[in-house]
Amino acid sequence: MTKATDTQTAIRMLESQLDHIEQDQSRKIEHLMRILEVACLLNSTLDLQMLLKIIQDVATELTETQVGSIFLRDKKTNELFFFSATGDAAEKLKKMVVPVEGSIAGWVVKNGYPAVVNDAQNDERHYEKTDYETDFVTRSLLAVPLVAQGKVIGALEVLNKIGDKAFTDEDLELLITLAAQAAVAIEKARLFAQNDLISEVVHELRTPMTSIIGYSKMMGMPGIPEQTKTQFAETIHREASRLGQMVNDFLDWARLESGRVHLAKEPVDLRQAVGDTVIMIAPQAEARGIQVSEQVPDGELIVTGDGNRIRQVLLNLASNGVKYNRDGGRLDFVVRLWESQVSVSVRDTGVGIPEESLPKLFQRFYRVPGTENVVRGTGLGLCIAKSLVEAHEGTMEVESVVGAGTTFTITLPLAQPDSGQVDAVAATQP
Repeated sequence: MTKATDTQTAIRMLESQLDHIEQDQSRKIEHLMRILEVACLLNSTLDLQMLLKIIQDVATELTETQVGSIFLRDKKTNELFFFSATGDAAEKLKKMVVPVEGSIAGWVVKNGYPAVVNDAQNDERHYEKTDYETDFVTRSLLAVPLVAQGKVIGALEVLNKIGDKAFTDEDLELLITLAAQAAVAIEKARLFAQNDLISEVVHELRTPMTSIIGYSKMMGMPGIPEQTKTQFAETIHREASRLGQMVNDFLDWARLESGRVHLAKEPVDLRQAVGDTVIMIAPQAEARGIQVSEQVPDGELIVTGDGNRIRQVLLNLASNGVKYNRDGGRLDFVVRLWESQVSVSVRDTGVGIPEESLPKLFQRFYRVPGTENVVRGTGLGLCIAKSLVEAHEGTMEVESVVGAGTTFTITLPLAQPDSGQVDAVAATQP
């Protein structure tokens, strides 16, 4: 009887072990299938953001963690920036810079080795500012390097193992595999985007360059009247100025896209910024008989940010308000105060924008059909302006009626809400 019982117990133990092995193998096969799914998608699309989201979703799913993020290294500043992130704080994270010295992700990038941290709060490498800025508490963390062509370009990390469990060797192996795929996706998409951008930039630069070369060559021809030469010189100067502006736009856009724009964080008087913009746009408006007005409520209008960049946004909107306006029209700046925000609307009485074009208006190089030959530019101004506003934790919106005009509105958080200012808004709001 004892031997029979012992045999039955041994059989049950063996069956339990076999079940455990079978479950373990099934889980590993499932994980492998998910990784193969990512690999297939990697070869089927060049949509980088979609690929990175899939990689992060799979990473958090397979490692049973709360959130994931991908860092890239800025070669010039030697800092890390959030190239992609999941979770509620994803948008805030994209605007943050993480130092290589003094962060776990930085340690991984610098040394080229994974980091397994099961108690992040007591790890001296943990960069606490990220948690503070996003109201998130990092308990545990697993980070692995992103390696492309033998060089570490960034890191992939997952945070907070569900149930506060410790990370396993399997978690590490899975993340290393996914990091290799993420690195391939990033390099592939970067190469494609670079070639695509170079093609677009060359196309945009060709027109002013052709004008400069052509008119400068004609100036040297015999028999050209002095008055004509003066006109040629004016054209060359105008096209050269345009070329310079296009180059600046391309550089601004490239920095914003890569997250390398560092904005000042200082008190900015929005009343003064609007006033400065009105003064700067006045000569262009007067040349076409456009009347410029400003409506600003009483009280301080202080926001925190980069004053030069905020003026850049306002001047871009004002310039568009003149370019696409009609002779003898109006350009109005309307400032409104809310409980904790301030908005600036730039309203023109121009030709307006068709409804089907509004969703595309902030895309790079986009121009409203029919305006290409009326107003020349890079098609990057609004894209840059919107990115700058969002970098200030603000929003930009547009409303337009064909034949009646267009209104662009930027909204920014007030630095220190003042109850007196809030009361004053009642008299300024329609």
